Amino acid sequence: MDKVKLKTLLIPSDTTLKESMQKLNDTAEQILFVTDEDNKLLGTVTDGDIRRGLINGLKFSDKAEKVMSRWFISFFNDESGKKVKARKMMIKEEVERIPVLDKRGHIIDVILWTDVFGQKESVKQRQFFTNNVVIMAGGKGNRLDPFTKVLPKPLIPIGERPIIEIIMEKLYKCGFHNFIYTLNYKKEYIKLFLKENNFPYSIDWVEEEDYLGTAGSLSLINEKIKDTFFVVNCDSLLDVDYEDVLKWHKEHNASVTIIGCHNEIKIPFGVLEMSDGALKKILEKPAHDVIINTGVYVMEPHIISYIQEGTQIDMNELIDLVADKEKITVYPITDGWFDMGQWEGYKRNVEELGG
Repeated sequence: MDKVKLKTLLIPSDTTLKESMQKLNDTAEQILFVTDEDNKLLGTVTDGDIRRGLINGLKFSDKAEKVMSRWFISFFNDESGKKVKARKMMIKEEVERIPVLDKRGHIIDVILWTDVFGQKESVKQRQFFTNNVVIMAGGKGNRLDPFTKVLPKPLIPIGERPIIEIIMEKLYKCGFHNFIYTLNYKKEYIKLFLKENNFPYSIDWVEEEDYLGTAGSLSLINEKIKDTFFVVNCDSLLDVDYEDVLKWHKEHNASVTIIGCHNEIKIPFGVLEMSDGALKKILEKPAHDVIINTGVYVMEPHIISYIQEGTQIDMNELIDLVADKEKITVYPITDGWFDMGQWEGYKRNVEELGG
């Protein structure tokens, strides 16, 4: 690995989780190496490590040393046959980056998957899943008015392609190919688009007679769902490994999993911190770290039984009903959520996506 690039992947142990997240996003290498002042390797940090830390109650201000893995695969620089050994270890352990150390434990290089195999295919072998993906595509899209007076929200273009085409493509790359649409507003446009394009997917749909809220139309697919399924809003694009989300959901024995994304909320004013009416201090334009609901969920089939057919209910109401009786977990991501549901977000995200 280039020495300049390697340097960007090194972080001290007192780096915060928030700073680590930003570093992972900036470098796009999926791993950081925690070192002491002398570059001695102490551990590694991935987005999965940060995710587990947040789920277990850590804050964005906590240090990377609290989540870093102290067990890692490595080679010494003078070790013979490193590439041959790296090939075996990468396949066996499903890792794509192995640090190279000198005799004192200082990290001096990283062997990459591409160094060994000469291609950019992932070490992870993809498989196809039978789980359905329900795309909620019946809303009027009032927040995108007047655009949605002409086209329904699911057919909003990102570059030259509608958003639902990109959503299906991202899921297909993760092995999911069975799609069910819930339709209402301008449904004939959507049906025509899905019929005329020769997609390599299984596509079905149900149609609302009335507007049933953001969750009510799930009652219409009761006979079609036999296994764990995804629910995806038609205005949410995610860069996420959906297979890993499904695995997370199963491992946590959850009835519902919500994919949440980190967001920094900046207050453009000075905030007064008080105690018993007296000023303690002024926080000038503070920022708060929160996890935002992306509108993408994993659910077990029986969740549909909470919804009375033909009854209007929003997703937050459904989640509240389930939370009183069953386990709901959150799969947090640090970046990669593009909300296309309102004009400002749409314009900003289209530019970022190169549309």
